Amino acid sequence: MGATNWRARTKRELIIEAWEDLDCESVGARELEQIQQALGEKFGAGALESPAAIARTVADEGAVLRHPEVSDCDLKWRKRNVGDLRFQQGLDFAGLSTAFASMVKLEEKRLELQMQPQTNEDTKGRTELRNIVMRARKDSLLRARSKIIDGDQREQAKEISQWLIVWLQAPELFSDWLDLRRRSPEFRKRFPED
Repeated sequence: MGATNWRARTKRELIIEAWEDLDCESVGARELEQIQQALGEKFGAGALESPAAIARTVADEGAVLRHPEVSDCDLKWRKRNVGDLRFQQGLDFAGLSTAFASMVKLEEKRLELQMQPQTNEDTKGRTELRNIVMRARKDSLLRARSKIIDGDQREQAKEISQWLIVWLQAPELFSDWLDLRRRSPEFRKRFPED
């Protein structure tokens, strides 16, 4: 990558600027890693995006993705950065019914961690759980803005992202809030099949 003096002011702008700097039409593992490196240089390690999120951004701008490479790169990155993959693999936030089941699992895991004595390992578990929810929310927001998926799926993604933000802000109130939310007339009107 030639440019290290990035003009971008947001992560999205930097992803696009770094991709354009690479001067390539197709994007695979090498390009995704270089874009991640640019994000880290400009915004710090906490600003890193998953390879899949970067791929979605550049695809929206016209990049051709080398899908097997993108998938492999994303899987390897998640193994290094996500933490407890066994727990995360049981979660699915793609639709309302699977998201509800996943929220139940999240709550069970949160309560399990809460009941354990405070140790460094438990603190790490709570942090990992919170990180899983933040990534799920980010993915839901991306789906909600996607022009590729249909309107019903985008509406569900918006709703799911709302569930996740409430869980992040007040996990101890979340179960009661979700129960009330799903019973509300507005929810029933928007999502009659749920």
